[in-house]
Amino acid sequence: MTASELLQTRDQLHTEFDQDGYVSIPGFFDPDEIEAIRENNERYIRDIVPKMPETEVYYDDKDDPDTLKQLQNMGKHDPFFGSLLEADSKLSQLAEACLGEAVEARNLQYFNKSPKVSTPTPPHQDGYYFHLTPNLAVTMWIALEDVTPEQGCVNYVRGSHRYGMRAHGKSGTLGFSQGILDFGIPNDLENQQSFPCQAGHVLAHHSFVIHWADANTSGDKSRQALGAVYFAERCEIDQSARAAYQARLDAELKSAGKI
Repeated sequence: MTASELLQTRDQLHTEFDQDGYVSIPGFFDPDEIEAIRENNERYIRDIVPKMPETEVYYDDKDDPDTLKQLQNMGKHDPFFGSLLEADSKLSQLAEACLGEAVEARNLQYFNKSPKVSTPTPPHQDGYYFHLTPNLAVTMWIALEDVTPEQGCVNYVRGSHRYGMRAHGKSGTLGFSQGILDFGIPNDLENQQSFPCQAGHVLAHHSFVIHWADANTSGDKSRQALGAVYFAERCEIDQSARAAYQARLDAELKSAGKI
């Protein structure tokens, strides 16, 4: 999708986002764009990751580099990934179209489900982690490669953003420490949508939308993606609650030998 095409469809995107809680855009990044992102991602993992704080780098098995699972704050560590989040970028424009108001970039993440060691991502709402008032944010999932159901597609509960925050508790899953405690009620099951993707596909969802992903059971394929997070500019962050949560999480991960 070009920048001009994005501008032309802003109203349609906002309507769909408001109704379903997410939008799905195949080909948001064209083959040349996604190839440049992949090449820079490989460079980043090779050259930048060894210098990053351990609290921003998660491995399924920290003694095995091939099980790299998640990276945080990539835009802060590298100008190429910082540029993906800039105010005039396509991702920023998409975030503003979805929310219908001005946004602020907050994070760029890397996600992978290794074929060697993979666990399901529990059903959760991103807003639980954000500590926002109002809780108005959008997360974008950017497929770096084709993703089949066997690799662990993203799944949504359509319309779940309209019902507020569900109760969460410890999930035991690295990188997604909290999961919805009562997931599976009829409204969840009746409104599930799964999204197999091709490289360059972007999914954008509201901070209250329930979503999850299955384990990678392909046996020989990775499942690599980026995640871009934008908050509405008018949101206020409870910094003390956010810091307390992060401190607890880091202590638990250290105790478990994960970082």
